[in-house]
Amino acid sequence: MSKTVWLSGAVGIRGIAIVEATKGLLVLLVGFGLLSLAHRDVEQFAVELVRHAHLNPASHYPHIFIEAAAKATDSRLWMLALAAFLYAALRLSEAYGLWHRRRWAEVFAVVTGALYLPVEIYELIERVTVVRIIVFAVNAMIVAYFGHAWRRNS
Repeated sequence: MSKTVWLSGAVGIRGIAIVEATKGLLVLLVGFGLLSLAHRDVEQFAVELVRHAHLNPASHYPHIFIEAAAKATDSRLWMLALAAFLYAALRLSEAYGLWHRRRWAEVFAVVTGALYLPVEIYELIERVTVVRIIVFAVNAMIVAYFGHAWRRNS
């Protein structure tokens, strides 16, 4: 399959829909994970998780993680889970719209992708990592893809 056919056809849009659906499903899992921590000792769970990962609980980032867990209340966990569910609903709705080639979903994909780009550029300036490069590249390609498609169809 040639590059132009892939980028111009439904395959490109459906590929982006799969990426968005994957993001939505992952965040949905995080939301359920947060709910599973309600009525539990979240700080102890965080300590066990840090130790299981063979990290030093006294080092900088694990310590921040454990301190944040110590401040977790059931109401905060529910609010974070609710935020995760809302975000997942947006991503899954976008994926549905893209899969079915709805114009509103394309606009939503460009707007949300473009909103993240300045933050991702700032993070890359602060520290370059493979994950940050991949996240930036995926969002930049989504914005560029739809920008190209709109120019072509105008």
